[in-house]
Amino acid sequence: MSVVQQKSEVARGAGRGGARRFSLTPTPTVTVYLALAVLLVVGSVLVGIQGGVLLDQGGILNILTRSTVLGLVAVGQTIVIINGSLDLSVAYLVGLCSLVAAETMAGSDGMMVPGVLLALGVAAVVGLVNGLVVTVLKVNAFIATLGVALILRGYLEENYTGPAGSVPRAFQHLGFDRVGPVPIGVLLMLAIAGAAWWYLRRTRGGYHMYAVGGDIDVARLSGVRTGRTIVTAHVLCAVAAGLAGVFLAGRLGSGAPYVGTDAGYDLESIAAVVLGGTALAGGRGGVVGTIGGVLILSTLDTIFDDLAVDPFFKDVVRGVVLIVAVALYARRQLSRRSG
Repeated sequence: MSVVQQKSEVARGAGRGGARRFSLTPTPTVTVYLALAVLLVVGSVLVGIQGGVLLDQGGILNILTRSTVLGLVAVGQTIVIINGSLDLSVAYLVGLCSLVAAETMAGSDGMMVPGVLLALGVAAVVGLVNGLVVTVLKVNAFIATLGVALILRGYLEENYTGPAGSVPRAFQHLGFDRVGPVPIGVLLMLAIAGAAWWYLRRTRGGYHMYAVGGDIDVARLSGVRTGRTIVTAHVLCAVAAGLAGVFLAGRLGSGAPYVGTDAGYDLESIAAVVLGGTALAGGRGGVVGTIGGVLILSTLDTIFDDLAVDPFFKDVVRGVVLIVAVALYARRQLSRRSG
């Protein structure tokens, strides 16, 4: 095994939460799904007290639908955070890609494929710019992607005042049709999540991402092309956001410039990643936990809607949940190191 592979294996082991050491403490991934199960039980009781049903067909469909777009964005965000970076431009990118897809299609069935490809191409270019600003100009990822987000916002505000373009009716099936009880959008999200899991866990490029996030200097000395790895992560993150924009264009029937920012997909996606057990410092975590974090946030929203909770209180609860999760994960790491 080469030095690079050895270092990658060390980083991958960190991402699994040290699975080789026997411990009765559940991993972050197990913890997030246990928390989801508890939330579903508690939420069902609270909604039932109000005379409703949380987990009927409509409630489950609502949770899954809410999870689709956030899940797509969060999967991409997971990849870039594992690298020790992040992307604050995804919310505006979602809106931009919805517009690119809808305006290119212009209601024509024959333009569906070009519209999707052009939207994803634009997303890839934005991701490339993010990655190059971080690696070549050595700008902190927070500032770099925030700057790109402001550029995208300026473009959208200058050129759009509302929805634009239109997608053909055939493409709208992507947003509303189901395979049995499962929406097509959820299957798309799970397919992207599965591809991301395979890339991170089964390819050399994925091992390098864990290595870079774990310790960029060690990764560089081990022969990893750290700059290329970070740029790749940003491109993949942006393409995932682009897919979310294309999906929303199909669901809305047109492009919407602020559909990403109105839903707060930048911070929401980071919250889902952190809830799923991925460390913001990088080098540890994975897509499986992120999907659990997405489901927790979507379930909370559904419960709040069923209970008619005040929007301010919603944000308070979500903030508390996020802080508690991060505190528990941090305490877990400290106890592991001391042990």
